[in-house]
Amino acid sequence: MSQYAHFSKADSPELAAAVAQLPPSQLIGDIQKVRDAADAMFKGAADAVKKILPPESTYTFQDHKVPVDGGEITVRAVAPTPVDGEDGTFPLLVWYHGGGWALGDIEQSDAILRALSVKFRMSTLNVDYRLAPEHPFPAGHDDSYYALKWAAENPTLLKASLAKGFVAGGQSAGGNLAGSVALRAAEDPFFEGRKLTGQYLQIPATVHPSAYPEKYKSELLSIEQNKDAPVLGKDAMLGFEKWLGAPPDHPNFSILLHPAHAKAPPAYIQISGLDPLRDEGILYAKVLQEAGVTVQYDVYPGLPHAGQQLLPDLEISKKFHGDLYSHIPWLFNGGK
Repeated sequence: MSQYAHFSKADSPELAAAVAQLPPSQLIGDIQKVRDAADAMFKGAADAVKKILPPESTYTFQDHKVPVDGGEITVRAVAPTPVDGEDGTFPLLVWYHGGGWALGDIEQSDAILRALSVKFRMSTLNVDYRLAPEHPFPAGHDDSYYALKWAAENPTLLKASLAKGFVAGGQSAGGNLAGSVALRAAEDPFFEGRKLTGQYLQIPATVHPSAYPEKYKSELLSIEQNKDAPVLGKDAMLGFEKWLGAPPDHPNFSILLHPAHAKAPPAYIQISGLDPLRDEGILYAKVLQEAGVTVQYDVYPGLPHAGQQLLPDLEISKKFHGDLYSHIPWLFNGGK
């Protein structure tokens, strides 16, 4: 049994009852059917977020095109409208949406990024990377890295000051992308003088199950313990990874295996307790810490993958969001 098995259990009757109403994880089949089902499942959460959109006068936004291998992708920049005492430049968050590397688009995180931009006086760049299976690995991962480099080259265009903070962040598959670009940037001389001050990994995938290192296999049991969890179970996760088509041990995908952990920026990681990805998230935090990286992480008992979005009114979901909010300045300040 996993040493973290207790994290699968709901810590309140309220949470247990709500989780019981969530849809079961579905086997991967036709890509369009999966995309339609995901859109329907998250529609209520998206509508709720739209209600917190700040007034249009409080921010500006603009879409840009970023060249990538074989084409171009769209990125959406949002910046607060300056107020008295501000010089018109802000710290920058580069964001990667979730969706198993195969679902979602630039609209998925649009409303929340606009709200966070105004609330925390930061510029955000929302990356519309290409999706599998139409664009298998390494397309989406490379797109994400090119977008990060483009952002570092164009802070003035983004009304950003990297000296005030520069963070890569993402959810689920986007957390994997954020962790991947953070490691690639740590080894790239291009980023000398414009290093990331932090990385934010929300419910991230960090290693393919078939690439679990032998010495860690006893710590990576949630893929089986939570194989029948709602929203995302083992079979669905393996299906997404099959669609992505990454070699299981490729370090830009299985970031737990990457050789540059010691060079990584400070990290804040949020982990759901009732999630097949739970143990690899906890282990990744520990591996970074052992490499000398400043890391903080939180685990949310009984919360399934993306449960904070699907069940936003629960106390545990409010804590999830509150913990993120408290760590945004920490990340911009280099983990201090």
